[in-house]
Parts: sequence; structure tokens; C-alpha cells
Amino acid sequence: MPKKKKPSSSRPSAQAPTPRAQSSPAKPAAEGRGARKRGRSGAIVAIVALAIAAIGALVYFFRSEPAQVSSTPSTAVASASAANYVGSEACGGCHVNERNAWRGSDHDLAMQVADEKTVLADFANAKFTYAGTTSTFSRRDGHFFVNTDGPDGKLNDYQIKYTFGVRPLQQYLIEFPGGRLQALGIAWDSRSKADGGQRWFHLYPKQNIKAGDWLHWTAAGQNWNFMCAECHSTDLRKNFDAATNAFNTTWKELDVACEACHGPGSDHVAWARDPAKAKGANKGLALALDERRGVTWSPLPNGNSQRSAPRSTAREIEMCARCHGRAARISDDYVYGAPPLDSRRLALLDDGLYWNDGQMRDEVYNWGSFVQSKMFAAGVTCSDCHDPHSLKLRQPGNAVCGQCHQPQKYDSEAHTHHAAGTPGAACAACHMPTTTYMVVDPRHDHSMRIPRPDLSVKLDVPNACNQCHTAKSPQWAADAIREWHGKTPIGYQNFANALRAGSVGAPGARGALLTLIDDPKQPAIVRASAIERLGHWLTPTLMASVSRSLNDPDPLVRLAAVESLTMRGK
Repeated sequence: MPKKKKPSSSRPSAQAPTPRAQSSPAKPAAEGRGARKRGRSGAIVAIVALAIAAIGALVYFFRSEPAQVSSTPSTAVASASAANYVGSEACGGCHVNERNAWRGSDHDLAMQVADEKTVLADFANAKFTYAGTTSTFSRRDGHFFVNTDGPDGKLNDYQIKYTFGVRPLQQYLIEFPGGRLQALGIAWDSRSKADGGQRWFHLYPKQNIKAGDWLHWTAAGQNWNFMCAECHSTDLRKNFDAATNAFNTTWKELDVACEACHGPGSDHVAWARDPAKAKGANKGLALALDERRGVTWSPLPNGNSQRSAPRSTAREIEMCARCHGRAARISDDYVYGAPPLDSRRLALLDDGLYWNDGQMRDEVYNWGSFVQSKMFAAGVTCSDCHDPHSLKLRQPGNAVCGQCHQPQKYDSEAHTHHAAGTPGAACAACHMPTTTYMVVDPRHDHSMRIPRPDLSVKLDVPNACNQCHTAKSPQWAADAIREWHGKTPIGYQNFANALRAGSVGAPGARGALLTLIDDPKQPAIVRASAIERLGHWLTPTLMASVSRSLNDPDPLVRLAAVESLTMRGK
């Protein structure tokens, strides 16, 4: 099933609910038919062991409290199930600065009722032709309409009900029977005209999507209720009725408001009125996003910085992962402060989603990139760099990196090898290159890696150098970096060769993957991805290695182990 490219703002908060694609590498020569002709008794033992391991792992997965990444419910989660949503106006009564910073942010403008103030596009009888159909955008009686091809392929008038996103593009939602809202595939480029914007364009410019296609705007692939709603509104309830095949979707606020991240606030409001009557810990908050409180970063002799105390929880990062991570939703019963895997299946570094060196490939958002980074391992959280209310960087340009990386060493031509003020001197240009999604939306890779054009030469993965120097070859870039440093820098992410071998079934792949799995210094998402690749070739002799991961402290690794054990022979 093809994946819908989600409506977004410049920092998209949507998640793709399609299941993770399972890679299907060829089996190594040593794992051919002969390996599948093992004795019947060995197969029975393997099946029994598999069943016991899978059941045990599932019990452990849902019952245990992971030590490395999950928050601690006893201190981080209050009585969220009993609390009610009170709305951002109630929050703003006390938190004036936070409310003012949030106003006008991409979260605040994630979804709006279509009116004169919110609609950015040209509805003055503007026309746009795509796949043989000319759509006309018009206004009448204070409303906005599009005349375009409906589910039967025939032209019809449809009223725009809501705007969706705001920059660098804006989509439009149309109400259909059964409580459905559908996202129009023709979007408005809200960038300035000088930047190529102020125009209508189609999100699938080369695919000629027509009525009947899963990606047509009237089909399930563009259904707001299921695909997009949770991450563009607050306290959303889909309320789908299978008997009538209809939605009665409700929400508390039609944007990503305070309680979308902090959880229902009635207990916190009660605490503010009378602290003696607060329910639970944390001043009645459903989720305490306080991991940065009292934390400082001290300079080190090498030019970097060290956190004053190790980060022992990941509440903030996991909160953001709900919407800023590629995932398949498995439950609507989200509990604030609970691990995200309780309600969604976060994607690993799967083929097609990521390159084998971990760079983002498909629309995966930020979480999966960030948790494989050295910054994550060092204790950095999202709000170390981004203001959580305005969503803006805490400091402009290179200065945001200079909070921890001493500018005299890193923000210098000796380090960047580019003249100050040029695009190549920007930290993000080399360490967070962009990939453009939805035609006009370039997004930074949050794995924060050093450029590795040598891997482009060997493994055909992209690199930051050639993203700018498009007329040059990866070998040229690799030679330049080797000349600068006197060697080829390896960097923090050093798993590309093993994951590539696992993806294509290269000789020695199993050994390389096992080495990754057993290396506790590797990011959990990398070890889990190695386990997943190994699952295609799992034999009774390898089951012991994978089964050890059923007791790993990280839930991603445990889940990958369960899935790999159940994949044997597939």
C-alpha cells in the first residue's frame, strides 16, 4: 500500500500510520535450501523455543519498565486518566509568555477553520491542470470552493472546510459523507514569489493520480480522520463506527495546543487554585517535561560540552516521538507519560525509509534520526535546540550549535573549510543536510553526522558535500575530506556496512549484524534494525543470539527480537 505524504508545516508534526515495510534481502549462499532441510527434531525444538521466547518477550515488553529510554511513571505521570482537558485559554491565564510564544507557531496554525484570515491561496477563479483535469478555485458567499474531479472522476464543486498546515505549503480539507475530511492533493505553495511560491501545485506531480487510486484526494490515503488528525489537533477522538463505516471525530482544540504535549490540565488548574488539593505529583501535571530543569552544559577541553547530570529519562523526546516519528498506530488509548510503543509501532532504519548509513530517505520526520545521533547519546533533548512553544531555534544559525560546541574551534574556517558567511560554513549544511518532501518542504536530517562521501562511493548513499557540489563526484568529495584531515573520518554512526550487508544478503552479513547487536555502544535503533535484518535468515543456531535481546533494557530492541523470531523462514 503506498504511503501518503502528510500535510505539514515547516516542522511537520504528522506521522504516517502505514506499517513499516519489511526488507526482503536475498538469502546468503550458505543459507540456501540445505539449511532449510535440518532435522525434524531440531525444527520442533526451534518452534517451541520461538513460541516461548515470543510469549515471554511480549509479556516483558508490556509489563516491564525499560531502564534506558522510558520515563518513570511514579514520578513523571500523574492521574492523567482522571483529568480533563481545559483548553489553551485556561493555560494562558497563568502561562502568558508561553502562550504568546505559541501563538502563530506551526503548532498553533496546524489546522484552522477556512476563512478570510486563514486561507492563504488564490481563490480568485484560479485554475490548475493535473492529470488531464483542470480544477478551478473560487469564492462565493464568504466561502471557498474548488471545482475538481470527485470520487467518480467527474467535476463537481466542493467547499473548503479547513486549512491544513501553513508553511511552506498549505493544504485544504473537504467534508465528505460519513464524517470524513479529505485532504485535497492540490496544495498552495505559501513561500514568497521570489522563492518560487505563491502558486498551486500537486503533491504527486509525476504520478498522474486519478479517481480510484488510493492516493487520490477522495480515497483512504488522503483521509484526515485516520491519517493526519491526531497530530494536528488536541484530544482527538476518531470515533469510527465499523458497522456504519463512518466517523464521528471530535477534538478539544483544532490545533496542537498546550495539552497536546502536556496532557489534560484540569488537575494542574486545581493545583494552581489550591496547591494543598493537587492530585498526584508534579503539581497535578499529567506529564512533567522537566528533564532540562537545573541542567547546565560545561565546556570541555576538546571544544565540546558535557551535561551536568546524565539524562536518565526520555520523557520529552518520547512525547515528541508521538508525532515527529514515523510510526504505525496500534492503539488510540495513549496515556501521557507512557512509552510511545504502548500505542504505536515506531519505524526502524528500514530499507526504503532510511539509507543504510541511517540518513533519512522517505518521509520519516525527526525522531528516528535523532535517537541514532551522538547528541542523543550525550543527553541532548529537543528543547536544548528548539523553544518548545514558538518552535524556533534557541539561537539563530550556527549560534544554536555554539551553545555546546565552542565557536572559536568549530565556527571557524579551519573547521568548516568554507569562507565565513557562505552556505558551506553553516553547521547544518554539513551535519544536518536537507531532503525535500511534499515538493517544496526541505527538512533537516537530525542524525547530526559528519559527511561521509566515502560511503557514497562504496554504498551509493547520499552525502552533504555533493548536495551542494552537485557537479562534482563523491570520490572528489571523499578525496577532499581525506586531504583536510589526513584520513577518512569515521564519526559516530559506523554501522552502514553491516546494515547494507544485511539488506542485500552479502557474504558475512550475519557476523556483521551479530556484532552490531552485541555492541551496547550502538544506538538502540541501530541494534534493533540489525536484529530485524537478521530475522530473514534466522536458524536455530542463531536464535540464541537474537533471544538474548528479548531481555534488552530498550523496548525497541526487545520488539525487534520478537518480530525477528516470528519471521523465521519468511
